[in-house]
Formats: sequence, structure tokens, C-alpha cells
Amino acid sequence: MSEPSLQRRELFYTGNVQGVGFRYTARRIAHAHRVAGFVRNLRDGRVQIAVEGEAEEIEAFLNDLQTRMGDYIRDMTDTAVVPTGEFSGFEIRF
Repeated sequence: MSEPSLQRRELFYTGNVQGVGFRYTARRIAHAHRVAGFVRNLRDGRVQIAVEGEAEEIEAFLNDLQTRMGDYIRDMTDTAVVPTGEFSGFEIRF
């Protein structure tokens, strides 16, 4: 059996995603999954999430976030990038 591999995804959300508790909801959902990373508001009105973990955990986190916050999301870009292992938890960055 192979070891689970760490993956990293960087996501950018547009829509009515600032001022609606998006970051706090993302952090709360992340804490229910084995993922690490951050969420932050960007000056252009988007929200950025960088998340690392096993593929199944990332998918579960993102699915739960979509279920909870989907009404506020107009569009989302999702890019797989090289994981760094730099995160020890999931935080809100300002």
C-alpha cells in the first residue's frame, strides 16, 4: 500500500464572498478535515484559499465549503501546485 501523498490547491473565489463570513466558515470547515493552509480576502474583492492535504481530504473540504457558501460564489478558479508542507494548521490571513 502506498503512502498518501500531500497535494496543494490554490483557489480564488469571486462573487459576494467578502463580508458574509466566508473566511470564518472556511476555517471552521477546514478544522473538521485533515487539511492545512489559509484563507484571505484580496483587495480586488476575491477570496484566496491555499490548502494542502491528501486529495480526498481537500475534496471533502472544498465540497463542504461549496455546500455552505455556494450561494455567494459566482466563479472559482482552482489550480494544483507543488505542495510545500509549510502549514501547521488552517488560518485566516489578513
